Amino acid sequence: MEPTARQRIDKWLFFARIIKSRTLAGKFAAAGNVRVNSEKIDQASVQIKPGDVLTLTQERRILVLRVLGCGNRRGPAPEAQLLYEDITPKPVAAGEAKPVAARREPGSGRPTKRDRRKIDQFRHPDDDA
Repeated sequence: MEPTARQRIDKWLFFARIIKSRTLAGKFAAAGNVRVNSEKIDQASVQIKPGDVLTLTQERRILVLRVLGCGNRRGPAPEAQLLYEDITPKPVAAGEAKPVAARREPGSGRPTKRDRRKIDQFRHPDDDA
């Protein structure tokens, strides 16, 4: 299609093989699971064009895709992958995901009752209890 081509979000999700059927793609978009250029959409009829950035939330997974083109049909997977570029950030490693407060020296064991009270006092200084 030409560079100024636009396509409905439900058709594009179906052609790009992100969602299994066009009906499900329409329901997915209407449920508010899609953002186009950081704007939440709630209609399947929203038009997208090449260059738009889509943010999709599927269960516990977030996909960030840049639209490279509009599709004419639901073709094979290699053809569908030409419609988008996956720009999803890489997940954080399990060891780096812990907050700093949760880290303890190896071999120090569990916090004692006194340690827990100090931690609670530090986290919630306004509590009198």
